[in-house]
Amino acid sequence: MTDTVHLHIANSVDLGPVFEVTPQRLDAALARQPEIAEHLTVSVSHDDEGLAEGLARADVLMCWELPRDDFAKRAPKLKLIHAHAAGVSHLMPLDWLPPHVLLANSRGVHGERAAEYAVMAVLMLNNRVPEMVTNQRAALWKQLYNTSIAGKTLLIVGVGSVGGSVAELVSAFRLNVIGVRRSGAPHPAVAEMYTPDALPRLMPQADFVLVTAPLTAESRHMIGADEIAAMKPGAGLVCYSRAGLVDYEALRARLDAGDISAVLDVFEPEPLPSDSPLWSTANLVITPHSSSDDPDHYTPRTLDLVLGNIGRLLAGDRLVNLVDRDLQY
Repeated sequence: MTDTVHLHIANSVDLGPVFEVTPQRLDAALARQPEIAEHLTVSVSHDDEGLAEGLARADVLMCWELPRDDFAKRAPKLKLIHAHAAGVSHLMPLDWLPPHVLLANSRGVHGERAAEYAVMAVLMLNNRVPEMVTNQRAALWKQLYNTSIAGKTLLIVGVGSVGGSVAELVSAFRLNVIGVRRSGAPHPAVAEMYTPDALPRLMPQADFVLVTAPLTAESRHMIGADEIAAMKPGAGLVCYSRAGLVDYEALRARLDAGDISAVLDVFEPEPLPSDSPLWSTANLVITPHSSSDDPDHYTPRTLDLVLGNIGRLLAGDRLVNLVDRDLQY
């Protein structure tokens, strides 16, 4: 890298203001890291307007989506792409990405907000709120009771930054936390850790299942029909990360049967079509993919992460939040 880095920021208008890099947000981020700012030139585009020119000049690109055809020719100087998201499944497969270009993501930026949402959803399940919402729509007065959450079992599928934060927060409720992660590596807030092949025997143990794993070719429908069938009556499921991790048709059948309940924040496609049967599914609370994108902090923290990695590029240091091409996260 030279001593001057060209950063191009590609705003996607359809994503809304939470994800927009405004002049105010950019100026504030540059002021927070002046030692990086003095080595930067920055250009900003909105959708296609100015994108081609920005790609042609960029050493670093921050974006949600990008044109993939002839990408190496479009961006001949590029060294790093930062995806303005924690998940990068929408960019797969990476056959368009030149071998020398690094890809980073925003995992961990959601911070406390994501964990707070997940804990709220688990508490909703224990208090039978999805069932109460179903009864409310039917103008049905039916008192529903449940016991304290203490001593019940929470299974976290995907103990990464979000799943680990949830495990730490729920310690206050004295939940028994078991976890699943690809590596099987332990986590201090998780009593027992397993690899994904253990899911068939773990699902029947769980009072609550929280899905926070990344979506990859390997993890698609890891909570499939068999796993959902194995959930015990009265259990609840929260899908926070990506809809493709869970077989929603199999889930919907058990929800409508009144066997289990769920809180879902992610869907395929999004926005969820108005004719989707999920809108009228019993014992389900839908939140419209708004669980953790903090309007005050998400994009500023992402900018801090991008600028920090530019500093590492300049110094020749290893970057953070790099996506493993083989693991797809």
